[in-house]
Amino acid sequence: SGAYKDVIQDAIITVRDGRYVIPIKSEVRSKFRSIVHDQSSSGATLFVEPLQTVDLNNRWRELRLEEEREVTRILQELSTLVSASAEPTVTGVETLAELDLTLACARYASSIDAVRPRIAADTEVHLLQARHPLLPGDTVVPITVRLGEDFSALVITGPNTGGKTVALKTVGLLTLMALSGMQIPAAQHSAIRVVDAVYADIGDEQSIEQSLSTFSGHMTNIIALLGKASARSLVLLDELGAGTDPGEGSALARAILNELLERGTLVVATTHYAELKSYAHTTPGVANASVEFDVETLSPTYRLSIGLPGRSNALAIAARLGLSEDLLGKARGLVSEDEVRVESLLADIQQERERTERARQKAEKEHRRVAELARALQKRIAEAERQKAHAFAEAHAKAAEELADLRERMRALAAQIERGAAPREALGPIIREVKAAETQLAQRRPAPAPPTTPITIGSWVKLARLGQIGLVTAVTGDQADLLIGSFKMRAPLADLAPATRAERDRVTPRDDYPSYGMSAQLGPLPQSQIEIRGWRAEQVGPELDKYLNDAYLSGLPAVRIVHGKGTGVLRQVVRDILASHPLVLSFDVAERREGGDGVTIATLAN
Repeated sequence: SGAYKDVIQDAIITVRDGRYVIPIKSEVRSKFRSIVHDQSSSGATLFVEPLQTVDLNNRWRELRLEEEREVTRILQELSTLVSASAEPTVTGVETLAELDLTLACARYASSIDAVRPRIAADTEVHLLQARHPLLPGDTVVPITVRLGEDFSALVITGPNTGGKTVALKTVGLLTLMALSGMQIPAAQHSAIRVVDAVYADIGDEQSIEQSLSTFSGHMTNIIALLGKASARSLVLLDELGAGTDPGEGSALARAILNELLERGTLVVATTHYAELKSYAHTTPGVANASVEFDVETLSPTYRLSIGLPGRSNALAIAARLGLSEDLLGKARGLVSEDEVRVESLLADIQQERERTERARQKAEKEHRRVAELARALQKRIAEAERQKAHAFAEAHAKAAEELADLRERMRALAAQIERGAAPREALGPIIREVKAAETQLAQRRPAPAPPTTPITIGSWVKLARLGQIGLVTAVTGDQADLLIGSFKMRAPLADLAPATRAERDRVTPRDDYPSYGMSAQLGPLPQSQIEIRGWRAEQVGPELDKYLNDAYLSGLPAVRIVHGKGTGVLRQVVRDILASHPLVLSFDVAERREGGDGVTIATLAN
């Protein structure tokens, strides 16, 4: 209010020590009855609690304390409830952490196009097209590294900034990634040896604070790792022997490599010393490697060549940079003849390798082209086969249609003969036409492919003629007995093919198959009896019509149709068909001893 305008410093309410306070001017403290809780850093402002609000503040503090007690009580109850499930909760959290880690590894592997390497204790380290995972994938130059089969120590030489240290780190990092369960950025079929530890001395360890030179820093690390390295270790040594007199440094480097070789340790080392190139060339178990340098562009290619020591390229680089021919000539004169011959030989080897690499790349390109042509040819062949099968199916369908027309004509003629409208001799030519059409249809039926697995008792097979799935109950010669649903059949093995899992799953095997069933010999001559017990009514018409036609053409005088008694539905369906069939002269119920009402005997036309 206006009465306190000269007293209040700012029109705000704040909190000090858990009490609501207001800021007032220090000089009017005596005019305002209050309790002081705090003071500004300048002393010009006091944070006070007016006496009028003491009771309200007290009540507010009491409520806050009650709230804290209630929160504590609730948390204690919840903790008690959780403690009852502490073990599964901890297991769940740990499992979730493992899943989270696995998912993170999988996503990271996908982001860097990583692969799963082959890991074994007795394998060589073989990194194909390996990439350092922290370098950009679109610019990094892949390297291929071998170690542990023909040689267990690899000495890499080459110019500074040429990629020696990156190659060293790539071997170590990919080994650690693989042994940690991660996939590695390399090509398929890469291999990693199981090691107990990876020891590394990489970088300039010079320390002013500890009064250690570069050489001393390196030696401190090397002494430590020599005390631990074994036959199951991988040791990485960057610029081995550097930082001291070249003669002594190279001698020390060779002694260290010899010690690690005797232990059977895997070693990858980088160096500038020419003596180590000769050492690697002449020492069993040690191999040279080099990072390539393009003299024309004065830039490294970052490619790693195993088996070839690095060249100094000093004179070539100086010439490219414009050093006078006079000075270059004098420099060449100071180089020993052996060194000149070695450098010339290395240059020739490098050129030959480059030609070989270009030839290899050309061959790979040609191989890919031929593979593409082969795939295109296979596609065209498949399309031609599809068209052939389609044409064959059309021809087969047409022949089947013609056969159906002939059979219809035969039925019509048989009906005329029964009515006396045509002589029986007229039936002979059309019967011969039907037989010829059936022969032609059989020839146009595609031959089933031979089964890839032998068909034995208990095999589930597909019957090509009917498209049905059945169980083989017996095999005799080139014939097999089948159980298809409730039907028993015999079929040539050539007409059978192993059923697929999906086809078997659509069939529900029954342990209580009835002892009766359809018994038919799939061959040129039909049996004089057909059993249709268990059939559905809609199945009877087409199958019975075909059976009667085949029986008529085979010269059977009569046939027995076993339909069972049951509800009488099948019996009525059969007799309705027989009553109107042109090839049936008459039908009657079988005698009691032959099945009675469960069997119908049909007499066929002559």
